[in-house]
Amino acid sequence: MIKLIPTRIPIKVGDKYIVVLNENSAQKLDLHAGDRVLIKNGKKAEIRALLDVTENGEIRDTQIGLYIETWEKLKAKRGDRLSISVAEKPISILYIKDKLKGKKLTKEQIDEIIKDVVEEDLSDVEISYFVAACYINKLSEEETVNLTKSIVEHGSTLKFDKKIVVDKHCIGGVAGNRTTMIAVPILTALGLTMPKTSSRAITSPAGTADTMEVLCNVTVPGPKLQEIADKVGGFIAWGGGVDLAAADDKMIRARHPLSLDPEGMLLASIMAKKHSVSSTHVLIDIPVGKQTKIKTRAEGKRLAKKFTSLGKKLGMVVEVMLSKGEEPVGNGVGPILEAIDVMKVLKDKKDAPQDLKQKGIEMSGQLLELCGKAKRGKGEAIARKVLESGLAYKQMMRIIKAQGESKIKLIPGKYTMDILAKKSGKITGLNNRLISHIARTAGAPKDKGAGVYIHKKLKDTVKAGEVLYTIHADVEERLKYSEEYKINEVYTIK
Repeated sequence: MIKLIPTRIPIKVGDKYIVVLNENSAQKLDLHAGDRVLIKNGKKAEIRALLDVTENGEIRDTQIGLYIETWEKLKAKRGDRLSISVAEKPISILYIKDKLKGKKLTKEQIDEIIKDVVEEDLSDVEISYFVAACYINKLSEEETVNLTKSIVEHGSTLKFDKKIVVDKHCIGGVAGNRTTMIAVPILTALGLTMPKTSSRAITSPAGTADTMEVLCNVTVPGPKLQEIADKVGGFIAWGGGVDLAAADDKMIRARHPLSLDPEGMLLASIMAKKHSVSSTHVLIDIPVGKQTKIKTRAEGKRLAKKFTSLGKKLGMVVEVMLSKGEEPVGNGVGPILEAIDVMKVLKDKKDAPQDLKQKGIEMSGQLLELCGKAKRGKGEAIARKVLESGLAYKQMMRIIKAQGESKIKLIPGKYTMDILAKKSGKITGLNNRLISHIARTAGAPKDKGAGVYIHKKLKDTVKAGEVLYTIHADVEERLKYSEEYKINEVYTIK
């Protein structure tokens, strides 16, 4: 053990506790970058932290560098002397190695891993190995159930004094598709409870939370969300701001770089979020298409069975719909453009995107039937009536007011570029993934007004010179990046 003087590094690194030692100090303790150390600040505080080692002379042999989170956790002050010693690696690393070897993990072992993920006691590399182990050796149904329960147990939960709590989820892969923002106001207008936590974009031009944020505050504390749901029946909030299924968000970050989506983790990820808000009846949307996660209907049906089986073991009634995933849903791709689409649908405007309207009504109807609030085959008509009567719009405004209305104006990015058809014919293909990529290149989701507005969709006829889509940007320079994409790579016209 040695004692060193803390020096504050004015950088935030997220939730992890990281310290920096000079190379000479590290050698005295036989420590290397990535090792764990135990840091004690007298009787005030102690933590386990991950070590970085530097040759830079700014951290002297007598000092230990602390990033902002570590400095605050240790209650450090200038002049303190911190004790540094080697810390043992968490036992969960042994369990991750077991999974890499193909062994089945027990409930207790999975729980230990998730506990360490939440407590930031595993490095990003170690979490990535756990994801890889689950990808290579797969999770059994029992492991998936235990993983789901553990994710819920190590995060916050919301409880409702209602026998029926409805929810929905789309596994992703389709741009637009803001059906949550149609379904929640329809169903809560009918008196159902629907606490909807949604994600922000990782690789897409907008997640539901990014689009809803254009209209109102989505970073709401758990107790306040409970209050909102009790008052207006539901909400649409960012799950990452509530600490619901906290471990899942950390594992999603590890899955992202290589686009690893172990099936058991995908199932646990989605169902943990539903379980954490006490959902009883859940509709899962699985888009099927060449550029989505699920390529064929046969693959979709197989996954659907796993969702319903897992739901049953968790005490939830789960139904799955296989939807078309060949093109974006709605016309707008990007936060403000998508929000405009949603509000047009809720106001039942003539120029509202009819595919988004129909899918929102269809999903709402299925949920009404699933929870017994409508007879089979009658739910869609009830949902349509609520939407077209204006009740759903009024309910959405109540939700927006309850969460805190945004001051953002629904005006798309002022810099635009129209992409024209080079020949006449019928549209037989639309590259969903490339549309999303162009929208992100234009600045979405960070720039709220950026994105793509789609004028022509599959099966439409088009004449040479007609506008296929319009790119919007808040920064003019970003339009130039989109010029390099060839039109015939986005649209197939025959």
